[in-house]
Amino acid sequence: MWHRWLKIWIILLGMLAVVFGFSGTLRAQENPDRTEPFPPFRIAENLYYVGSKGLANYLITTSQGHILINSDLEANVPLIRSSVEQLGFKLSDLKILLISHAHADHNAGSAAIKALTGATYMVMDGDVSVVESGGTTDFQYGNVATSLYPPTKVDRVLQDGDEVKLGGSVLVARLTPGHTKGCTTWTMKVQEAGRTYDVVIIGSPNVNTGYQLVNNALYPQIASDYEHMFRVLKSLPCDIFLGAHGGYFDLETKYARLKEGAQTPFIDRKGYRKYVAAKEEAFRTEMAKQKRTWLHTETDPKQFSSGNPCFLAPSAVSRPIPGCQLPSRLAGL
Repeated sequence: MWHRWLKIWIILLGMLAVVFGFSGTLRAQENPDRTEPFPPFRIAENLYYVGSKGLANYLITTSQGHILINSDLEANVPLIRSSVEQLGFKLSDLKILLISHAHADHNAGSAAIKALTGATYMVMDGDVSVVESGGTTDFQYGNVATSLYPPTKVDRVLQDGDEVKLGGSVLVARLTPGHTKGCTTWTMKVQEAGRTYDVVIIGSPNVNTGYQLVNNALYPQIASDYEHMFRVLKSLPCDIFLGAHGGYFDLETKYARLKEGAQTPFIDRKGYRKYVAAKEEAFRTEMAKQKRTWLHTETDPKQFSSGNPCFLAPSAVSRPIPGCQLPSRLAGL
């Protein structure tokens, strides 16, 4: 009897592998830059870039083993391994695996990397259920087949402000929710040419297409979480600006400058502030738009004409115009 069950179990595992592999292939085809190789390089001290053109991965090397931020798509695992080896390190020396947030393009490869290295997988509390369910509990993409991936056991559940330490390196996990419930921005300090620099690796400040910021039954606090996220990002000291996608911090341009001989092209304090401000404005604009749309469907449209200043300016979302009163049911959104 047990032989029969063993055969059934093997068949089921095979079917799952085919399903997840097919999903990963579709994701790669839709965004080819995500699996396009990019030259690995040292950013500062023991911090290295080992990602693709479109998806960012970071290797922090120490005498006691290494830390990797993000595992990306399953198709990216061989690319990550190759990048690590090109830099003269071994993926097998990986001790800790971290992620920016629980979307497939940043963590679908985690099961494979854990199997290859035995690394301890650490994830922010709000994203743990998503990671361990293979994406099925995600508030936005849980029913989207191409967004699912192999479920992966989390070894350490992180809270805001927790430190991850290895061989003298210290990373701090900052909860910056909204994009996902456990979206994490990583900070650390590095030394270069006798100076100490603050590194910020942004998780994601993006409001994805289809995100419901108003009256979201699956994520009621989504708007306030985005507000919290922007407060945190604006409070962080940042010298070296990085993120979960190379596009956040203009990877290609800065890498070109590095190859031309620039000593510190990734030091970009102004670029960090500008990027965060632009993303916050985009959030407020979308929030105001959704409030107007929701009110239009919930009430008499004549009460909310285009002449009402409450529904014209994005700033009204969190900084009401004097004399402008929003309905009480919108308080706190």
